[in-house]
Amino acid sequence: MRFSLFPVFALVCAFLSAPAALAQEEGELSSIYTKMDFETGCIRMSVDEVGASFSCAGHRGYGILFAESDLRQSVFFGYVGPWYADGAWESFSAFNQTNDTVEWRLSDGRPYATILRWYIENPNPDTGAPDEAHRGQVLVVSRVAQPGEGSACVVGYVDALANPNANEMARDVADTLAADFTCMSDAPAYHGQRGPLAGEPMRVLGQ
Repeated sequence: MRFSLFPVFALVCAFLSAPAALAQEEGELSSIYTKMDFETGCIRMSVDEVGASFSCAGHRGYGILFAESDLRQSVFFGYVGPWYADGAWESFSAFNQTNDTVEWRLSDGRPYATILRWYIENPNPDTGAPDEAHRGQVLVVSRVAQPGEGSACVVGYVDALANPNANEMARDVADTLAADFTCMSDAPAYHGQRGPLAGEPMRVLGQ
């Protein structure tokens, strides 16, 4: 299936910030949470017949690039490089949608990874239509692009339905893999148990 490509300039994200809550003290690994607010915290960058793209407030100038096309969504975080405008897209093959709450992992107050819950709208094999019984949930761990460096991408997946400690597992993936993950060559993987509802990722990164 072909997706629309959105000519979004990621530098807009540097000018957006949002209030955050639940931060631990700086100087150690910690988490802080923000929400994607499409009413007041996002700028619409493009729109067409199948979707739209937005630049949204994140945490302390680290923005969020959000796109939707054909009932599938894609999200990148931080000071994303200009390669994004070449059609970068990370999502799942099935229809899907993200939660609006982003967990940012911080080191000395600097974001280096995010964790975002995705809902996978798997079809019921008997009807061909998505339903609640076949809905998957996946915690997607992403690398946050740093100023002057620009590299952002998914680094790993945790099936939130198949793993009772999914949140802790996702934080461990973020803390151990995100900083050294090479987006253009390393491939993200599932961690822990992967159940039948966890979806099939799809990934296209610019050069």
